[in-house]
Amino acid sequence: MPTPGSRRLVEIFERTAAVMEAKRDHLSDLDGAIADADHGMTMSLGFRAVAATLARTDAQRVTPSEIFRIAAGAFLDAVGASTGPLYASGFLRAAQRLEGTTRFDEAAAAATIEAIASGIAERGKGSRGEKTMLDVWLPAAEAAQQALRETPGRFWPCVQVAAAEGAEATRTMIAVRGRAARVGDRSIGHIDPGAVSALLILEAMASAFEDGGPDAEHQ
Repeated sequence: MPTPGSRRLVEIFERTAAVMEAKRDHLSDLDGAIADADHGMTMSLGFRAVAATLARTDAQRVTPSEIFRIAAGAFLDAVGASTGPLYASGFLRAAQRLEGTTRFDEAAAAATIEAIASGIAERGKGSRGEKTMLDVWLPAAEAAQQALRETPGRFWPCVQVAAAEGAEATRTMIAVRGRAARVGDRSIGHIDPGAVSALLILEAMASAFEDGGPDAEHQ
């Protein structure tokens, strides 16, 4: 069965891989201020692996749910650090949420953002305010659901504003998780690299919709 939503998802992952490669050094510089300076490489490797695996997949024959399962496996295989299991869990939760659908429209995107946020939070036992990627994913998920209800025509701008504000808010937080927690109060004043990479993923998602993408006529 043709699945136009899967083609859009493949494009989203391709765009994400491209932006992670382009921002690799920037993300690693951000990480170097509070941790081990490897976040850019981690995200680039992970999403390059996802994009390469999906390039060998016939998006006409798989569902959005299956795309996320493929992405989870590829990312986890490529990234052994803590980021790997976190995003793999988020992608698997998205796969569960999208079971049975062939579309990837704004409603599916909202469900996906919420699923990724909850999957990461559950796997990492994290919450908002801890200077992590969840400071982007959780407010983005809330904004997505609110936009669907109240301002569907401004869905992506609302999501992007919430995500950007969430990333910037990490600058004033003290890191309490991961390697960054070792620097304690000295993490204040530095934006969290995981929050920035989460913002980049959401911006890649938005761009695939705003540019029309390969399946605009179906969505």
